[in-house]
Amino acid sequence: MQKFTMKKRGEAGFTLIELLVVVVIIGILAGIAIPVYLNYRKGAANKSAQADLRNAVTVVEAYYTENNNTYPATPGTQPAKDADLTFGTGGVAKVSPGNQIAYKLDVSGSTYTICSYSADGGAVYEYKSATGGSVKKSAAADLTTCIA
Repeated sequence: MQKFTMKKRGEAGFTLIELLVVVVIIGILAGIAIPVYLNYRKGAANKSAQADLRNAVTVVEAYYTENNNTYPATPGTQPAKDADLTFGTGGVAKVSPGNQIAYKLDVSGSTYTICSYSADGGAVYEYKSATGGSVKKSAAADLTTCIA
């Protein structure tokens, strides 16, 4: 049978209870920090989709000005993930990685709708030239229904 003795003076070390308390504190801090970090990432992804949409509106309006007050026709292949939206020779709307963007010219040819989506953020944003204003969060579930 082994006999346990007390520590001698000068011997340093942590008890098992002290180590467990530190591990629990680290776990609590991680439990708070990880969800906050994920929310920041989601918000940044949504801001990226909004920025891409504002850029596309600028490109379409520049096209309108440079092409005798006519908006570009709706491109055939869209929405394309991680692909820029090209309006003939009128310009290119850059799309950030992980985002999608779609454009549709209305039947009258005098107004258009542009929508963007971020897979990481999970939100669809839209701009309708008929109403103007700023970029708004769309009630649509995806880009196809947004530009319909």
